[in-house]
Amino acid sequence: MAITRDLLIGGKDVPAASGRTTEDLNPYTAEPYATVAAAGAEDVDRAVAAAQAAFDDWAAVTPFARRAIFLKAADLLDARGEQVAQLMAQEVGGSRPWALFNVALAANILREAAAAVTAPRGEVLSAQEEGALGLAVREPLGVVAAFSPWNAPVILGVRAVAAPLAAGNTVVLKPSEDAPIACGLLVADVLKEAGLPDGVLNVVTNDPADAARIAESLIADPRVRAVNFTGSTGVGRIIGEHAARHLKPAVLELGGKNSVIVLDDADVDYAVEAATFGVFMNAGQICMSGDRILVHASLVEEFTRKFTAKVASLPAGDPADPHTVVGPLVSAAAARRVAALVRDAAAKGATVLTGGGEPEGAVHPATVLTGVTEEMDLYRTEAFGPVCAVTAFATDDEAVALANATENGLTCGIITENGTHGLRVARRVQTGIVHINDQSVADEPQAPFGGAKASGYGRFGGRWGVEAFSNTRWVTLATQHAHYPF
Repeated sequence: MAITRDLLIGGKDVPAASGRTTEDLNPYTAEPYATVAAAGAEDVDRAVAAAQAAFDDWAAVTPFARRAIFLKAADLLDARGEQVAQLMAQEVGGSRPWALFNVALAANILREAAAAVTAPRGEVLSAQEEGALGLAVREPLGVVAAFSPWNAPVILGVRAVAAPLAAGNTVVLKPSEDAPIACGLLVADVLKEAGLPDGVLNVVTNDPADAARIAESLIADPRVRAVNFTGSTGVGRIIGEHAARHLKPAVLELGGKNSVIVLDDADVDYAVEAATFGVFMNAGQICMSGDRILVHASLVEEFTRKFTAKVASLPAGDPADPHTVVGPLVSAAAARRVAALVRDAAAKGATVLTGGGEPEGAVHPATVLTGVTEEMDLYRTEAFGPVCAVTAFATDDEAVALANATENGLTCGIITENGTHGLRVARRVQTGIVHINDQSVADEPQAPFGGAKASGYGRFGGRWGVEAFSNTRWVTLATQHAHYPF
């Protein structure tokens, strides 16, 4: 039976003012999975008004009461694992293990937000005046505009709202058109059931054709005081420009062109396992996916042989099959885009070791290439699919230069059995995140998460997320009368 969902504004499910709707497609079958309301500018105005009206009361809720809501929401989300597995399989083609990982991490993001609510906020300052007390106090900003992506929908839908809400803000969330339920309405359902007051979190879904207009009107609204966006670098630039034009702080977590570096002292078998996971989890549709595998020349022949064999054995296809590792991409168009990158590289001299060819609908085969050079589109373009290139290096200096030869700087994995060697290399890699003796795809809710260069700015996670969505005020208290010169 088809699912139909409205907008969530002021705690109520309401249709778009125009009455318009849009289809949410299953990428594996290309059939409609759900129908959601298609908001317009009038609906954005209603959602921001509801968030503004709820702000003062939400900011005044005691920290312990606010914390209880997040903790209950985490437990409720944990209990929805099977529901989310079905939802993600049909809405974004996610495999069951990937869906359950989304649930577990998103629940822990909520628990970390709960901890942040009652963590100390602010400092006591040294005051110049005798008998004066100086304070740096952190306070909520107001209404936050949040944009959540489809690829890790429950994780990133929760992350888009958890820290802003924990800091005492209210939120208008615009989820991706490719996963309006998993990265938007589901998150709101869980928080509402946990006791989040009406209007504190509002969700505005839209037709893909209206995405730019909805985003611009949301950011431009003077009642919106901050913005967060997770998605591609190209769209992130636009969001950042809008926020800057209106002098609003933004947290942007954008695309990556991430490397997994296999140093000369690595365990090759472990490196193969790590790289396979880091490249092909969720069919490579993770901002942290490692689509460049840099291997020391002394290990590259053995690594490439074993890695290619393992990749060629990965089960692909139906996300509902519990054995599937490489499921469909988010759409057939996305699969054709990846195939075009591989085709361009092969036409310009790269060697396809396994995979390649034309996709079947939205399913693209797991693909490994060698000989990818600068004139090929794949050299600089984020693959965002089940594709990687293996490249040999001779020295640490060369490995670092290759890893840094991109405008992006999100994450990196360094495989080594020598921690000090790995740390020396890690300190030179220009990314916001680096994992030594692990692959590039790793996320923990208490850690500062974000990138460098064109991978964005600002940090989600732990106290860094709360700081990003609060304002620091300087407050002084004079304990005695001052003496003035006139």
